[in-house]
Amino acid sequence: MSLYTVMDIAGSAMSAQNVRLNTTASNLANANSVSSSSGETYRARHPVFAAQLQTALHGGPGQASIQQNAGMGVKVLGIVESDKPLVMEYAPNHPMADDNGYIYKPNVNVMEEMANMMSASRSYQTNVQLADTSKQLLSRTLRMGQGT
Repeated sequence: MSLYTVMDIAGSAMSAQNVRLNTTASNLANANSVSSSSGETYRARHPVFAAQLQTALHGGPGQASIQQNAGMGVKVLGIVESDKPLVMEYAPNHPMADDNGYIYKPNVNVMEEMANMMSASRSYQTNVQLADTSKQLLSRTLRMGQGT
């Protein structure tokens, strides 16, 4: 696996964690919103990731293909809404209350979202360090012939 492949993999991981951070920020921003019906209520969103196999197959005619460079990047398949139940609260004096006196709050768990935020941030940071280390190794490899 070349160092350029490592950079591609780290880049795909950073991009995926950026999506994760954005959805977490959206969930936290809407955690305390209120609506008068379940259809209008914000629902927590979460990204779905999948491994992305990148292969470089080498081999000529009559030879079996040999997988020499294989790396696993990550891609975002989509963003799904949580199916956890919404929070119904009896508040007949609230201006957003429905005819029965209920208001609806999102199904966002703030503690879970904070843990997701810290995890995504750490993962992003780790991939930045990985890319930086790869860059340093490539630079040292290029300087090997200089004799310093």
